[in-house]
Parts: sequence; C-alpha cells; structure tokens
Amino acid sequence: MFTYVCLGTNDLGRATRFYDATLAVFGLQRCMTGDPEWDRTAAGWGTYSGAHQDGGAAELALWVCRPFNEQAATSGNGTMVAFSARSWQEVDDFHAAALATGGSSEGGPGLRPQYNPDFYAAYVRDPDGNKLAAVCRGFTEPR
Repeated sequence: MFTYVCLGTNDLGRATRFYDATLAVFGLQRCMTGDPEWDRTAAGWGTYSGAHQDGGAAELALWVCRPFNEQAATSGNGTMVAFSARSWQEVDDFHAAALATGGSSEGGPGLRPQYNPDFYAAYVRDPDGNKLAAVCRGFTEPR
C-alpha cells in the first residue's frame, strides 16, 4: 500500500540518532539515495534502490526531513506510524531504545486486549513529537 512515510524534524542529527537506534531493533538500516543534497537534508530507513539503479522505483522506507516549506516541523494530532515486530522482545526493545535516545512513552509494552487478544504493542513519541508504535500479533503469551 505504501511506498514511503515521511515525518518532519527540526533537528536531523537528533532524529537520525533516534531512528538509527529504534529501527535497528527491527533490522532496518539507513538507506542512501545517492543524491548528495537529499542525503544531507534527509535520512531514511528501509529499502531504497537509488536513482542510479532504477530511479528509486524500489522503495519502502520511513524518511525524516525538514519540511519542504521551511517552516517548523510539527507532529500531527491523530497521526501515527506503526512498525511490525516479530516478537514481544522487539516491542520491548523498541520502547527501551526510544526512551534511551530522547523519545517519550505514550504507552509501555503490553497486551492491548481492547484491540485484539494478541495485540502486543508499545507507543512512543520521537524527539519531534511524532507518534510511533511497535506491534506484534499472533500469540497471547511470551515465547
């Protein structure tokens, strides 16, 4: 459904440190576009084939950058990006990494039976206030 999600930041260095740590939990690494200007002003994690390969057609990534209109980045009320975790431990590690790198908790790791009996999740805000979640589905007890 998506090719990418982009979130605004007011401090790319701070955001990069935060996302390097929190997304490493899922095995996601930084992707480079090969465009020196873009790679200087934005950072992405996931898959990006690069303009030099196929014009960037193979893309599934989360990006952070300063807003193109050069105004301050703000978080959206009701906006959230949720990452798929393979285990409860990944959810726990995501939450811990977020808090250790300047994020804040919006709900610690745990089952959310109000959504579904197997819905194990944690919610955080990045240093710019963007809301993120890690969600693991498929079982109701730790493995």
